[in-house]
Amino acid sequence: MKKYDESSIKILEGLEAVRKRPGMYVGSTDKRGLHHLIWEIVDNSIDEAINGYGNFIKISINSDGSVTITDNGRGIPIGIHESGKSTPEVIYTVLHAGGKFTEEGYKVSGGLHGVGAAVVNALSDFMDVVIYRDGKISNIRFENGKVAIPLKQVGDSKKTGTTVTFKPNYEIFKNASFSYTMICERMQESAFLISGLTIEVEDIEDNKKAVFFYENGLISFIEYINEGKEILCNPLNFTSQKNKIEVSVALQYTDTFNEQILSFVNNVKTPDGGTHEIGFKTGITKAFNDYLKNNNIIKGKDFSFEGTDVREGLTAVINLKIPEHLLQFEGQVKSKLGTPEARSITESITYEQIKFFLEENREVALNIIDKIVKSMEARNAARKARELIRSGKGKEKRDKILSGKLTKATGKNASLNELFLVEGDSAGGSAKSGRNRETQAILPLRGKVLNCEKASSNDIYANEELNSITHAIGAGIGSDFDPKESNYGKIIIMTDADDDGAHIQVLLLTFFYRFMRPLIEEGMLYIANPPLYALDFGKYKKYVSTDEELEEIKKKVKGYKIQRFKGLGEMNADQLYETTMDPKHRSLIKVSITDAAIAEKRVSVLMGDKVEPRKEWINENVDFTLEDTFRQE
Repeated sequence: MKKYDESSIKILEGLEAVRKRPGMYVGSTDKRGLHHLIWEIVDNSIDEAINGYGNFIKISINSDGSVTITDNGRGIPIGIHESGKSTPEVIYTVLHAGGKFTEEGYKVSGGLHGVGAAVVNALSDFMDVVIYRDGKISNIRFENGKVAIPLKQVGDSKKTGTTVTFKPNYEIFKNASFSYTMICERMQESAFLISGLTIEVEDIEDNKKAVFFYENGLISFIEYINEGKEILCNPLNFTSQKNKIEVSVALQYTDTFNEQILSFVNNVKTPDGGTHEIGFKTGITKAFNDYLKNNNIIKGKDFSFEGTDVREGLTAVINLKIPEHLLQFEGQVKSKLGTPEARSITESITYEQIKFFLEENREVALNIIDKIVKSMEARNAARKARELIRSGKGKEKRDKILSGKLTKATGKNASLNELFLVEGDSAGGSAKSGRNRETQAILPLRGKVLNCEKASSNDIYANEELNSITHAIGAGIGSDFDPKESNYGKIIIMTDADDDGAHIQVLLLTFFYRFMRPLIEEGMLYIANPPLYALDFGKYKKYVSTDEELEEIKKKVKGYKIQRFKGLGEMNADQLYETTMDPKHRSLIKVSITDAAIAEKRVSVLMGDKVEPRKEWINENVDFTLEDTFRQE
């Protein structure tokens, strides 16, 4: 076994002013950045578990706003580093100091940057580290990023591991607090990816506790994602290794439109895919097509399925373990795998395993193939319909559906054109009058949109409002949807800034997520952010979008009139364009998917049929108040 001691720790550069620019290191100073501090410390514990040196991690949210992370790994080396400082002091005060830059410390590792522990320390009021190693209990304490109590022995113990307690500087992370739910979601994902690892999450003040442990984590991951869906087969799971790269895959087919592929490398999520995803997609498509030919299931000399048809309704989790010397990512952010060998190895293993499964499970194979054929037929029919419209032959049908509803843009450059989905005829009228006619199209929506999570496919396709949206965008629906065919570069949801408007947004987002998800993935879907207030200072007006911004202005400025917009319809055409539609002044929120598994689960919980999971989530994450802070002045 390779050694892991003081000599394994390499310093790449010193710690600089992290507090001055925290966003450079943890992404932001909001709730997301605050939780990133936990992930940095937990990733060290997970790397121990990946390499077989620990099987237990505990995270405790303490009453004073601090967090404690405990593991039973090997424990941080406690000897004197070559720099003359104790090794724990180096790890927690020097950027790019860690045991992951040489093969001696770790075979595979997710946290390759080595900045984490030092950054967490720099952004904390205090950090206390207790190390169990070499038969000793050692302790070192930091305050404001500097050593307060040097490393010292405080006892004896046969166990091994590390316990880190830190309290973030809440002057830096203003208005942010730790979320038990968010931590549980992230830790459950880690437990899915490392079979046999136990992770506990505890909220001491609220007396809540969760334990995550899975004997076959990837199978459990698939079952978790697909809970409540109509499945076509039991989950298939396989693990194989070639040329030091280990490929683990779990997959299952459901009777849905979407494909859901989640990929990881050394337990780090790769949301932008990469060579391993390409290899998986190629391998599964080839396996199905070879199975068709070898068993003469569909007659036709050159017949074959396209990859999109094979993957419709597929849920898959791919997790590769790649040694550090083979690991390549595209760009600085580890979101897309670039290791060339991963493509051919994943393709080969996937092809062999899927082909064997199909040959051994003929009835299941035929059920899946039947779904693939239906997907192919629907895609071909939709493609012909689009071609008819482009040729002018199907234009009459589309125009009939959109007659009296869609106000088109006059410009012919689809990438520059924008489609506004506007709540109500009143606001729609103002939007039509105030818009830029060359690039902006308006489609008013009448009433609440259908909840696609509860409705049947027939109801969705027959729904008048959703039909209008589909035909206006003109890029298909479901597996046939192609964002390149869209008539608009931006689709903008524009609703009132009230509960009804928020509800319409959620219903539309559910529709787009389920039936036009590439629209979101390509960054083409937006939510308009209309102002809540207009402040009249006599010579000029200022528009304000949030209650918090209004309160700040009230503290600094006197002598103004205030108007509260209860809806878009209360604005005249000039106001609506200036505040919400004009690219020079408007504020748009881009809709994105940062975590596909959580997004899938959240849509199912919040928009689905089951009431209890929804109540639990709302009680945990929503603060209710009867106070109305608005006051006329």
